[in-house]
Amino acid sequence: MITELGHFALILSFFVACVQAVVPLVGAHKRWPGWMAVAEPAATTQFLLVAFSFAALTYAFVTSDFSLQLVVMNSHSLKPFLYKISGVWGNHEGSLLLWVLILALFGAMAAWFGGNLPPSLRARVIAVQGMVGVAFLAFMLFTSNPFLRVAVPPFDGQDLNPLLQDVGLALHPPFLYLGYVGLSICFSFAVAALIEGRVDAAWGRWVRPWTLAAWVFLTIGIALGSWWAYYELGWGGFWFWDPVENASFMPWLLAAALLHSAIVVEKREALKSWTILLAILAFGFSLIGTFIVRSGLLTSVHAFATDPERGIFILAILVFFTGGALTLFAARASEMEAKGVFGVVSRESALVANNILLAVSCFVVFFGTMWPLVAEMFFDRKLSVGAPFFNMAFTPFMVLLGLLLPIGSTLSWKRAKLGKTAYAMRWAFVLAVLLMGLVWTMQTGRSLLGPVGVFLGTWLVAGAATELVSRLGQDRDWSRLLRLPRADWGKAVAHSGLGVTMVGIAGLMAWQVEDIRVAQIGEPFDVAGFEITLAEVRDVQGPNYLSTMATMEVRRGGDLITTLYPEKRNYPVARMPTTEAAIDYRFLRDVYLVIGDKQADGGWVVRTYIKPLANWIWAGSILMALGGCISLSDRRFRVAAGARKAPAAGVPAE
Repeated sequence: MITELGHFALILSFFVACVQAVVPLVGAHKRWPGWMAVAEPAATTQFLLVAFSFAALTYAFVTSDFSLQLVVMNSHSLKPFLYKISGVWGNHEGSLLLWVLILALFGAMAAWFGGNLPPSLRARVIAVQGMVGVAFLAFMLFTSNPFLRVAVPPFDGQDLNPLLQDVGLALHPPFLYLGYVGLSICFSFAVAALIEGRVDAAWGRWVRPWTLAAWVFLTIGIALGSWWAYYELGWGGFWFWDPVENASFMPWLLAAALLHSAIVVEKREALKSWTILLAILAFGFSLIGTFIVRSGLLTSVHAFATDPERGIFILAILVFFTGGALTLFAARASEMEAKGVFGVVSRESALVANNILLAVSCFVVFFGTMWPLVAEMFFDRKLSVGAPFFNMAFTPFMVLLGLLLPIGSTLSWKRAKLGKTAYAMRWAFVLAVLLMGLVWTMQTGRSLLGPVGVFLGTWLVAGAATELVSRLGQDRDWSRLLRLPRADWGKAVAHSGLGVTMVGIAGLMAWQVEDIRVAQIGEPFDVAGFEITLAEVRDVQGPNYLSTMATMEVRRGGDLITTLYPEKRNYPVARMPTTEAAIDYRFLRDVYLVIGDKQADGGWVVRTYIKPLANWIWAGSILMALGGCISLSDRRFRVAAGARKAPAAGVPAE
């Protein structure tokens, strides 16, 4: 009964979304207040209906309702409770329902917190959001219905993919979708502004918190996915330039560019056309990511196995919204006249350079991701584009970005003196060079990657600290730090987080040690100064799996550091093995152990990795997300904060 109600609520939400997409838009065009006022209750109603539908599907998974086809294919009665819940979005149909739920949530939030927006702009934003909802609800109801029944319910289900039965993967999709779909509201703001033909400082102020929120969620989602790949897949890597990984990374890069570009619109009323274009492209790349995951066009360990016909439907959605928005942009771009002028040396110019580097790096990733498909379709050649290409083509842009950020963030608006800014940053630069020299001395003859990464990371962190100190004034009144706007603190923390991540990536790639051998029980072996002993191997019964678990002791200088328990699991229902690495997490390094197959001589294959600074990668991601959250807490960046300024600027609010 509950699942039928959930299905009915989903159908009803489609019709509500149709009303949300049409009535407020017509009302804004005709200046009919009553019709524009329909936007808020429609958005709220759509969200409540989709939320009820999602809750009904979750109830079916939790109670193991095997009369539902989706539950049969993605759950099992013995599965732990957490993974019964995560099984809701661990498949195509359920994850699509989560996608639509978050889409409806952002539309409702625009209605709830957009009270100080001009009524016509607010109505158009919510209407455009409703249009996207109509498209995805139609896609779900006509091609991917999560509430299909089976004629004869089986006794038990087929279980969820064992790789997805993990805490990291349970949390990864919701955060990633909050970022992906969060960019839809930026898209709606952009299209609404194009329809109205007006982009001003207030618009830049309104769109920034939405962009920042989406970027924060994307950062957390990508970091969780990277962390999961690191400890779960047993390969010891944190990033593989997989097509689905790239699909989430490209919107993140464009969202970062949009966030910085919106600052220029807000502060100087410049870069209006570019900012609108970025908002369109950021959501467009989110749709491209959805297409890659669900079309079956590109193979990936993360992709949903689904038929190409569904991919065509998503491709049609992508073409309609992105193509339509770009067409509208071409028609209206001439009306978005930039008011602010600035010199070649200025914060505006630095932000333009920031945008160029982020946008170009995004298209480099896009080219590398899609080129194998293009080569096969048009040249009948099967190619593989892997990490060597991406590392070589992408890294220079990030190096330039790291060099630019500390200087650019301290330049004055409109016109600045480069010499004065460089002088203020001298100690940050000296510290970065000294640490780079120290590292180079310690590893003479090895790769330059490690020292350069340490330099860039130190330069970013020290530069962020120097910028904060520069705000103290000549009297060095440290109490001023407590009175600084939260956005300034957020920027410093986020930039420092990027520096920490750069150090972690460079250190891990430059100084990692790998050892693969057949280990005998009770016989110690040395790896990079660590003495490792395979103490025993035993069979363990899990809740829904069988495990071969090793006990491995790690010593250094004769002292026991830790005992680790790597596993090889086998899930009988899914008929799939997984590797569970055992990791000793430390501040400066990880000891990473993987147990393999038993050999004929009684030994076991053991892979050992010593991974310097691995945790710095995710610590930096946490700092970046924390910086975004601190900025979001600044009252100036709340959705309605800038709306009251519009009349003072001589532009009447509608």
